[in-house]
Amino acid sequence: KLDRALQPIRLADGSIAEREVVLHRGAVALVPMVDPDRVCLVYNDRYAVGERLLEVPAGTLDEGEPPEATAPRELAEETGYRAGKITFLRRWHVSPGVMSERMYLFLCEDLTPGPTAHQPDERLETCIVPWDEAVAMVHDGRIQDAKSMLAILFCDALRNASR
Repeated sequence: KLDRALQPIRLADGSIAEREVVLHRGAVALVPMVDPDRVCLVYNDRYAVGERLLEVPAGTLDEGEPPEATAPRELAEETGYRAGKITFLRRWHVSPGVMSERMYLFLCEDLTPGPTAHQPDERLETCIVPWDEAVAMVHDGRIQDAKSMLAILFCDALRNASR
């Protein structure tokens, strides 16, 4: 459940106005590399937009849980994979005009398969994609989710810089 709050802000003319803000604990976005050239994405039924989107796995932090604990939990729940190595890469504000949510990006490597543990309201299906195809999907619009686009493009820039 997301909480909302009215927050007072000072406008340019000095007057005070209220803005509604959605309060969010934060979330993780994961780039699980099955091997150096393949990534595990998930198809996710997104009721808010009425579409089934291809995304990087992600999930909300539990109350008081640090992102470093959320990442392996969400990886296992959504994909079934356990990672031998999880690296924090970056954080960003999701929609700072209306939300307090921060997203934390992790690269997950040295994966071992296992069972998933989807939440009752989740309808997820994993999809292993060649890395270059995932990048192409961002560019041609097959991946439309902003966190997934950012995660893939950011990781692709890191991969290209290390070559």
